Amino acid sequence: MQTERPINKKNNMRALPPRNVVRTSHRTNNPKQGKQKKLKKKRSVWRIFRIVAAIFLLVGSLGAGWLFLTPSGTEMRFLIADTLITTQHRHWAKYIIGQAELDKRVQEYWARFERMGDEKSTIDINKPSVAEQAKKPLVEYKEVSGTGATGASFSGYLMIVNDPTKIRIGVPGKVGRGEKVSSMVKRTGALAGVNGGGFADPNWEGNGFKPIGVVINDGKMYYNGVGKQNTQIVGIDKDGKMVAGNFKVSELLEMGVKEAVTFQPRMIVNGKGQIRNHADGWGIAPRTVMGQRKDGAILFLVIDGRQPHSIGADLYDCQKIMLENGAVIAANLDGGSSTVLVEKDGVIKNSPSSQYGERYLPTAFLVFEHPEDANIPNIWEGMRPSDIDPSKW
Repeated sequence: MQTERPINKKNNMRALPPRNVVRTSHRTNNPKQGKQKKLKKKRSVWRIFRIVAAIFLLVGSLGAGWLFLTPSGTEMRFLIADTLITTQHRHWAKYIIGQAELDKRVQEYWARFERMGDEKSTIDINKPSVAEQAKKPLVEYKEVSGTGATGASFSGYLMIVNDPTKIRIGVPGKVGRGEKVSSMVKRTGALAGVNGGGFADPNWEGNGFKPIGVVINDGKMYYNGVGKQNTQIVGIDKDGKMVAGNFKVSELLEMGVKEAVTFQPRMIVNGKGQIRNHADGWGIAPRTVMGQRKDGAILFLVIDGRQPHSIGADLYDCQKIMLENGAVIAANLDGGSSTVLVEKDGVIKNSPSSQYGERYLPTAFLVFEHPEDANIPNIWEGMRPSDIDPSKW
């Protein structure tokens, strides 16, 4: 005899006795369905790839149109090209502006630099007395920073030498190769040093021993690579006044130039900046600049570049910093991978951009407590420039 199942009063339905429920999987081992799923995944990945590629193509097309068809884009192209010109990859600039435009731009720069060195400096330097100078430290350091033409930041140091007569040109200690500035500082007992003039550097692999232009040390011509031609010099005369600009080699010693190297351009003369804007700033790079205030103090500006913490600066940026710090005359020194600022005992204060560390250089501006005691012999004595192989280590 069958019995009725109890009624669930709550929902007026008959309650079912509990029982074990066996759940069955709906998965299948059908190989066709597995292949279809894999195919769908591949199609999905490929669809995403095509969308991303299309976006990049669109952005690239818009970017190319901006670079080549708008005034601001053209300005950016020339800034990129100018930056490449200051590196060992100068030939890459032709892909940005074309070879003809590259050659034209380099020639225009050199012609403009020559003209910037022609105006005669007329400002008198009011060097403080010995008693007044004794109240100041010989060397002071100041951190500097700014934002360049691209909106990226740069940073570096300003070294202030309060007595301009304490500066000498350092040269290598061995024949046949340049010397690191840190080594020059340690070897000579200098208080500080920065890189100086340019040098022959074939394929950016030069040995740093063959200077470009002239080198004058303690009022003597140590090296003359231009003969009787004019050259753009950066240096100091016997009275501690900075001398920079375009001069005949024959008149340099007659003018009383005591320490000097060849480089350009002169950026400030008679208190006026010569670089008109960022477009004339010769690209973004590590920079070394020398200047002088009206009170006689020498300013060495060192800007790091080609690194995350500091992209580098153009000459207009450097000119602005020098003017803000009272420079009445200023000139560019060798920069790029050569830029370095060294403290006492050879300690490097800035961050050189070269992946191989400090470069071997032919000259440096060194600061001494007693410059008259510095032993700096002429390493090029008796050598002709044509006899020096700048690529042989």
